[in-house]
Amino acid sequence: MRFDRLDRLFQRLRRWIALLGLIGTAILIALWWQQLQSPQMAMPILPDPTPTSWQNEPIQPIPLQVTLDNNKVKLGEKLFADTRLSIDQQVSCLSCHRLDLGGADRQARSFGATGVQTQVNTPTVFNVAYNFRFNWNGRFETLEAQIEGLVQNVMGISWEQAIRRLQQAPDYVQLFKAIYADGITLGNVIDAIAVYERSLITPDSRFDQFLRGNYTVLTAEEQEGYRLFKSYGCGSCHQGMNVGGNLFQKFGVVGNYFTDRGNITPADYGRYNMTGSENDRFVFRVPSLRNVEITAPYFHDGSVQTLEQAIDVMAKYQLGRPLPPEHVRRIAQFLDTLTGEAPKDEL
Repeated sequence: MRFDRLDRLFQRLRRWIALLGLIGTAILIALWWQQLQSPQMAMPILPDPTPTSWQNEPIQPIPLQVTLDNNKVKLGEKLFADTRLSIDQQVSCLSCHRLDLGGADRQARSFGATGVQTQVNTPTVFNVAYNFRFNWNGRFETLEAQIEGLVQNVMGISWEQAIRRLQQAPDYVQLFKAIYADGITLGNVIDAIAVYERSLITPDSRFDQFLRGNYTVLTAEEQEGYRLFKSYGCGSCHQGMNVGGNLFQKFGVVGNYFTDRGNITPADYGRYNMTGSENDRFVFRVPSLRNVEITAPYFHDGSVQTLEQAIDVMAKYQLGRPLPPEHVRRIAQFLDTLTGEAPKDEL
């Protein structure tokens, strides 16, 4: 009898243990599922705390300063803001690349001389020195080539006319003679503007400070946004010192953005317009994300007004997957930290 009672007791004990095991397993599964659905942040993965820790990250900080000929910078700034470089003397480079608006003009399309509208959105001129090609379709390989081409295309003036106007201005004659032995020439004008544009860097963003070891400068939410930015693969295209600007990529790797948007224009063909290769249709230079918080609207067509919308579009057509709204918000918070110190308009 005693053994029967002990056996029944052990059987009940085993049933209770099994039941508790099932309950525990159910709780763990519920907690796991809740974690998958929860917007709670994972612990941020911080860079190694060394002076060069950023070298292991997909993004590198912008130098705190650059060494340039200051006299050329000042001359280039004067030319950059001079309306005499447009056929109707109504617009200048500064008209579309405003220093107080993130180096752009916050318009879907810009207006050049005689009211002619550009075919694509104006990219920022900030940190332009760190791009490997210039224009959305990569038409120009050097900054100097871009300046030479855009003055004629956007300003509607031949360089011969522009040079004659400058040669008739005593202040320019004096300034060029002080810097260039041969005075006002096409090459010297372009050189001065290019040197000025290379000075338009935006250093010391909060994210750059973070990369240099100041881990308290970003909030936990912003750090989580950076982790998500990397985990979703955004850093494969938006990387380097300019967080982009150093490679070409198809707009619509997964899905057809242009069919969905409709009203396709020749400008939408991107790099194809330069090479004629079908592989380059809808391919563009990846834009920089530096100061992206203040350079809306976004994309070559200026079709998107907010960062959150831009992230959703990228997720759909580049990743082929929707992102949870909380992840979109966190990534946008991280992108806000890429805003650096804007160059000063000395004029």
